[in-house]
Amino acid sequence: MGASWQEADPLPAEVAVGRATSVAEPRLNEGRLFWLEQRPSERGRITLMGRGGAGEAAVDLTPGPWNLRTRVHEYGGGAYAVAGDQLVFVDDGDRCLWQLDLASGGEPRRLTAPPDPERPRAFADGLIDRPRQRWIGVMEQDGLDRLVAVPLAGGEPELLHQPADFCGYAVLAPGGGHLAWVAWQQPFMPWERSQLWLAAIDAAGQLQQARPIAGSGPGDLQGISVFQPLWLDDGSLVVANDRSGWWNLERLADVAALGTNTPPPWQPLCPLEAEFATPQWVYGLRTLAWDGTQLLVAICRQGRWQLGRLGAEGGSVEPIPLPFDELAALTAEAGRLVAVAGAPGIGQGLLELDTASGRWQHTPAAPAPLAAEAISRPEPLWFDGHGGAATHAWYYPPRGGSRAEAPLLVKGHSGPTAMAGTGLNLAIQFWTSRGWGVVDVNYGGSTGFGRAYRQRLDGQWGVVDVADCAGAARALVAAGKADPDRVAFEGGSAGGFTVLAALCFTDVFQAGACRYPVADPEALLGVDHRFEASYTETLIGPWPGARALYEARSPLRHAGRITVPVIFFHGLDDRVVPARQSEQMVEALRRGGLETELHLFEAEGHGFRDSGVRTAVLEATEAFFRRQFRL
Repeated sequence: MGASWQEADPLPAEVAVGRATSVAEPRLNEGRLFWLEQRPSERGRITLMGRGGAGEAAVDLTPGPWNLRTRVHEYGGGAYAVAGDQLVFVDDGDRCLWQLDLASGGEPRRLTAPPDPERPRAFADGLIDRPRQRWIGVMEQDGLDRLVAVPLAGGEPELLHQPADFCGYAVLAPGGGHLAWVAWQQPFMPWERSQLWLAAIDAAGQLQQARPIAGSGPGDLQGISVFQPLWLDDGSLVVANDRSGWWNLERLADVAALGTNTPPPWQPLCPLEAEFATPQWVYGLRTLAWDGTQLLVAICRQGRWQLGRLGAEGGSVEPIPLPFDELAALTAEAGRLVAVAGAPGIGQGLLELDTASGRWQHTPAAPAPLAAEAISRPEPLWFDGHGGAATHAWYYPPRGGSRAEAPLLVKGHSGPTAMAGTGLNLAIQFWTSRGWGVVDVNYGGSTGFGRAYRQRLDGQWGVVDVADCAGAARALVAAGKADPDRVAFEGGSAGGFTVLAALCFTDVFQAGACRYPVADPEALLGVDHRFEASYTETLIGPWPGARALYEARSPLRHAGRITVPVIFFHGLDDRVVPARQSEQMVEALRRGGLETELHLFEAEGHGFRDSGVRTAVLEATEAFFRRQFRL
């Protein structure tokens, strides 16, 4: 950028995506606040920040070259745990557990030995069991998750429980007498079918009578999923499950008296047509917290999040009036709440709330580069999607207001089980400041609108999402808010698949941009990425019985139907969707004489982390579209 940039000018790519520090996984512990900070200016390095009470300066507890990142399931999350003066984290350099003594202020000390290259392992999503002086968490090795314990004095992991496939989100009961966790099995993802498990902990620290007490296993046709177990001070257990069709909260009051052969008496706390949970793509997700006297909850209604309070016995949720409608990673203690929060005019940052007085403060992760009046605000758009179903999107008008001659950028989110939110997204403002309208589509399959909305995509990936994104564009053209001859479509990962499929099977779009896209879903079946190894069976159909559907939906097999220019971006270290998918797609399009660009990046995986790369991707995309549309 230069010092000459003014708010009346188009927002520079460097400002939009190159400088934006992000925060994640805040934790309150005995009056101190900890959080992770990702820094694109340091090639995406993630460091742990901490500070004490109000007014104290934040301290970087793991300055470079430490990089707190986990690789369990490739997507990671849950990079640290803290209790008292003991802090344990995962470093991305050697994938080991490290301990930091906060009282002594010394250097971190390695707890686990570097893994055998022949049997790589990864750790994540731990907690500190203070009475037994150990870390409890997930270790992934040999194609399975394991619930393990590692002594804080150091040593090899001890197996506590071997799930059938996946596990995580473990929580320790007050007093340390019970452990609860979530488990799930292929071919299902955790938001499709998962179970809450419970075990007693004996005097030797071993788990006894481990059993599922909520949710659905792979053979249960009802298909219930659970999210974020949480212990209350009285020893009762709260969890979100979606057996009502919505992720709502339920409470199990007397866990200690629970019989092994008796159905657990779960008590619904607040039945609502709203979501108290979100898909578990990564560890460390939290939408509810206990502050010592009450439950504090993030609730999603119609695509917007709201903070509320709820008594331990349930009842109605009392909204907490705050100017934020994106909320994540709640943590609370002693009447204090911290969350990651944002809003259409407020960048992502740490929200701190005194729950008694209602006083709050918000610390943005990065300074706001735009004045409030220069920000394009999202407008809800409901339109007829696939099969005439009511479908949701957020429309951002171009600077100066909607107009029929404005170019339109359609955005397809990743996942595909994700959600287009409303928080300030400077990458969207990059486009609106250049006179583009942007529509961010919550196509069928998206989160935030109940289980039936999510399940619209089951067996229909490449059909429902394509029809919905095309329908959003058509609705805005029909409303006189976009030029029908200047409609572009961009997306990453699963969103990139939707872009390519839409270019194959609709005539709505005149250009496309794909970041690390799925070009051929059949090719995903052989990729060494176990978390999503069977996901396409839900999205398309069981293999090989549904081979014809995979072929019919594959953009690579139908590349000859694409008649508009496309630009591709891919990281060469991508293990989720290998770069070969983009390379093959570009080769096929070029054989047909179509204009394409392919940008490959060293040392980048599934999702770009380096500020220079993120800036280059946005600048190249805009230049490509500008050239195609003669802007």
